[in-house]
Amino acid sequence: MKWFANYSSNTMAGSGNQAACRINEGEQRVARVYYKVFGGGRYGYSFLYTDILDSTFAQGDVCNCNMLCEEWEIVRASAGVCRECSPVQATDPEHVQAITFSGKQSCTVAPGAFVTSDEMPISAKEGEYICVELVFRGSLIPCHPESLLPAFVLEDGKWVPSQSLPFASMVGCNRPVRAKVGFLGDSITQGIGTPLNAYTHWNALCAQALGGSWSWWNLGLGYARAYDAASNGAWLYKAKHLDYAVICLGTNDIGFGRTTEQIIGDLRTIIEKLHDASVKVLLQTLPPFDWTGEQSEIWLQANGRVREELSARADAFFDVVPVLLDGSEQQGKARYGGHPNEEGCAKWAEALIPVLREFLTRE
Repeated sequence: MKWFANYSSNTMAGSGNQAACRINEGEQRVARVYYKVFGGGRYGYSFLYTDILDSTFAQGDVCNCNMLCEEWEIVRASAGVCRECSPVQATDPEHVQAITFSGKQSCTVAPGAFVTSDEMPISAKEGEYICVELVFRGSLIPCHPESLLPAFVLEDGKWVPSQSLPFASMVGCNRPVRAKVGFLGDSITQGIGTPLNAYTHWNALCAQALGGSWSWWNLGLGYARAYDAASNGAWLYKAKHLDYAVICLGTNDIGFGRTTEQIIGDLRTIIEKLHDASVKVLLQTLPPFDWTGEQSEIWLQANGRVREELSARADAFFDVVPVLLDGSEQQGKARYGGHPNEEGCAKWAEALIPVLREFLTRE
C-alpha cells in the first residue's frame, strides 16, 4: 500500500480495530476523537480507516482477529485543533477543515478495506490535539472498547463519552523522520494501567525521551494475542510498513490457554514475517502478570525460551522481567500491577531507552 510510504504516525495513542459494535440500522451518529500530536508543525495529514479487526477481543467468541465488519459509511468528516483536551468533556476545535476522500465528502468503507483520506494541511504544536469529527452510519462497525483516547458521541445535543465508534487506525502525517518505529503488543503496550489521555505508558515515555526525529506508532491492543499477529492478517500488515518494531506479546496467550510451544512458535513466526518485510525487531520478554500454578510454569518456560532461543533471532532484545518483578521469578508477581501503572511504566521506559536508542542508531 503506497500510502505508507508517504505517511507515518504522529501520535502515541493506540487506536486500532479492537472489536466490533452494532448500531441501529439507518441510525446516523456523530462522534469526536481527540489525538494528541507528537511532532509539532504544519504538515499534510491523511487518516487511515479499515474495516477488519486487528486482534481477538475478550474470550474471542464474538470478535476475532481478521474478522470482517459490515460495510459502513463516513457521511462527512472534519478535523480541527484543540490546545487542550479533557478526557470527560468534548472541546470544540479551532481551524476546522473538511476531510475528503478522493475529493468527495462521503466515503464507503467496505468489509476488509483500507481507506485513506485526502491530504489536508494541519498546523498543530506538540502536545496539542487533532479533533476528528465523524458523521457515520452502518450496522456492524469496528471500534475500540478499551481506548485511552478521549472519544464522544452526540446524544440529544450533548457530547457523551463513548468508544462505540470508528477510530483512525493511523493519524498519518508527512512529517520528515529518520525512520518509522512501532510497538506491537497487547493492552500493556496500548497503555492500560495508566490514566485516560495521560500518555504516560512505557512506549510513549520512550518516544518522548528519544524525540521527534523518529515517528512512533502504538499498535498495542487490549486482549491481543501473539497468534493474532502470527496469523499474518491486517494487524501484522500494518507493522510490516515499519522500519523498526518493538514486540511485547504472549501474556494473553497464557491467559487463554496457549502452550509454551505455541507461544514460542507464534513469536518466531512474527519475527520471521517482519524480517521478510525488512523490518528490524526488538523482542521483549513476557512481563509478569501475577501468574500462579500451571500458568506460572508456562510463563517461566516461555520466557526461558525467549531468552535462550528467540533473542538470537531478533535484532535486539530486552528483558523487562527484572524491572517489573516483585519477589522471586517463580512467583511471577508484578510489582506495579499486571498492567503497569505510571510508576511501573516510568521504570520500564528508563531501563529500555538506552537499549532502544542503541537499536535505532546501530549501523
